[in-house]
Amino acid sequence: MKREGLYRVPFEVVEMPYDEAVAIAADTGKISGTAGPLLETVVDMLDELERPDEHFDCIQVAGTNGKTSTTRFTAAILRGEGLHTALYTSPQLVRYEERMEVDGTVVSPEQFAHGVSVAAEAGHRVNARRATMGEPSYTITPFDLLTVAAMVVFAEARIDVAVLEVGLGGRWDATSATDPVAVAITGIGLDHTRILGDTLAQIAGEKAAVIKPGRFVVLGEGTHEPSVQRVIEDRCAACGVSPWIAAHEVLREPDRIGGAVSFCTTTARAEYRAEMHKPAYQPQNAACAIALAEGYVGRALDAAVLERSLDACPIPGRFDVVRADPLVLVDACHNPQSCENFVAALDEAEPDVSRRPPLLIAALSDKDVSGIVDVLVPAFPRVMVTATQSDRALPVLELAKMVREKLRLLGRDEEDALEVFDSVSDALDWCTANDAPVIAAGTITLAGEVAGLLRG
Repeated sequence: MKREGLYRVPFEVVEMPYDEAVAIAADTGKISGTAGPLLETVVDMLDELERPDEHFDCIQVAGTNGKTSTTRFTAAILRGEGLHTALYTSPQLVRYEERMEVDGTVVSPEQFAHGVSVAAEAGHRVNARRATMGEPSYTITPFDLLTVAAMVVFAEARIDVAVLEVGLGGRWDATSATDPVAVAITGIGLDHTRILGDTLAQIAGEKAAVIKPGRFVVLGEGTHEPSVQRVIEDRCAACGVSPWIAAHEVLREPDRIGGAVSFCTTTARAEYRAEMHKPAYQPQNAACAIALAEGYVGRALDAAVLERSLDACPIPGRFDVVRADPLVLVDACHNPQSCENFVAALDEAEPDVSRRPPLLIAALSDKDVSGIVDVLVPAFPRVMVTATQSDRALPVLELAKMVREKLRLLGRDEEDALEVFDSVSDALDWCTANDAPVIAAGTITLAGEVAGLLRG
């Protein structure tokens, strides 16, 4: 049950300037120790702050594919229903504060810095107390810090409900330190295999841990793979939960990049039809969000308002045109399943591969890079290989080798079909100088760097 009254931070805090807050969000070493990372870290930090997250309802969205879009759609729908709504997603495309929104607006740099200042002080206090008790200090990850910061910012904004995107897995994710009233699991795929496991069943088990007794549960259409479905069904049965299975039917595909898709979906209370200017793969995420939002409010949604909310909902980094002339489109697809969805949407907009712009591709070393290459490379007439600035980036020469091998298997001449750039900025400079359009995909960090360079 939500606490009544205005939330106030229970201790004095020295406010950091924005640049310092960004620096500590990127590297929390100054307040970290040797124990962890652990979910208890975030629980204790929130307890130290007298549970800001208990001043509003939380809705949690887990999954491998579609969780960001589902999170954003859910928040947009609830906002359209008149609720004071917050959104927490990750990672950011360009700036850290993009992870936190209140009523559809990214929080200000001042709000972000304040939240980080409070969370950092809470971490210092928790670790100081552990030290006096002879216990090892917690390792506070950047995601731990930012999750606590978001809860403070949201509580002070006096929101009604926050929609939280799970960062990694579900069982030990920082957002699981809250007590959501409703949860959704979208598609499951091979992702973060070094941490979550190397089979779909293992990964599903980590994500299904967000299902607990008493929670309203929605399962997206990407949870139907047999081994995944068994794991999730077993978890629901153990928790005494009867999940809602989201489904949809596409009524009309987009006829161009940026065109509208229309679809229908049936929930426990109503049938909804909607049209939105989104890629063809987005209705499955919208259907999941509709069921989740309806389950939370406990009544049928306003259909006209729903359509406006979906159509106006921004999905940064998803089929996102960041420059019109020459065209630069980015998509944050980062595993084979999300890449397949992206290519399917591209097929609807431009069926002729030879007429498409070249692909700018980068990848992270802890992803299924071979699977990403297998899906993306055949869908484009030419490929530009690069590496992002992430410390997890796959070196450009390693990625180029994988792309060359794929081009050979396709019987294509690599001299005509492949170019290699040391950096994202070098690739974009070449495109600008040659008035060349490009589509960037393969990792969220690539979408972020491109957007940052072109949008500022």
